[in-house]
Amino acid sequence: MKTTFIYRQAMVNDESKAADVFLVFPRFLDTPGLIEQDFRLLFGEATANTFLERWPTTFRARVIKESHGLVPTTELLDLMRNAESTAEVENGWDSDMSAILLLLHLLPPSAQGRKRPGKISASQAVDHLIRFQKAGTSVQQHLDNITQSSQPYLLAQGSTRSSIHSYFIVIDKHALPCKATGSVGAFDELIKAHYVFGTSYSSSLSSFFTFVQTTIYNIDIGETKETPRIAELRARMLH
Repeated sequence: MKTTFIYRQAMVNDESKAADVFLVFPRFLDTPGLIEQDFRLLFGEATANTFLERWPTTFRARVIKESHGLVPTTELLDLMRNAESTAEVENGWDSDMSAILLLLHLLPPSAQGRKRPGKISASQAVDHLIRFQKAGTSVQQHLDNITQSSQPYLLAQGSTRSSIHSYFIVIDKHALPCKATGSVGAFDELIKAHYVFGTSYSSSLSSFFTFVQTTIYNIDIGETKETPRIAELRARMLH
């Protein structure tokens, strides 16, 4: 896989060939860790380790603190309770995923152009980031039920949302197994998959992902278009 990296990058960045990447390289579908390997070849060791180093130590607590300033909805309060405690709200995500979802509430979707007026809420946007599937349910069944194409997202399988056994990255009706078994590691792999496979961010998660990209990973700072809200939140978080 290392020796074919250059060829693969040319492939995923060519619109006419990008969809065939899993036909040519089917190992992505059964070998965890290949997304990580390709990302390291793209950006180097330091950038590849950034999120797992900086999120738990610096950003997690600051995101929780910032979320206290938001208008309190039931869902937001549940996420805050989950993120701050070890006793999870019934049917809620674990504390790490809850903290990540709080960041999505801090950077909610913006209105999507003139053609599609009205914007979806942060809680609706969660579906574009992660979906839950009961353990024992077929992953293939989930893929077969996909009717419209979407950007990559996480499929979390477990007994409950707070007890996930395995994560997959769903992309082009394929499920790629994550190497990580925890929610922070799985989210890190999801971000990296966007680069490895040359996909753009989901429009409803654009601000959220751009913040993570520039502020936490330090990728393309100053070159990536940012909203004033992203710049303002970064200034407060890094102050």
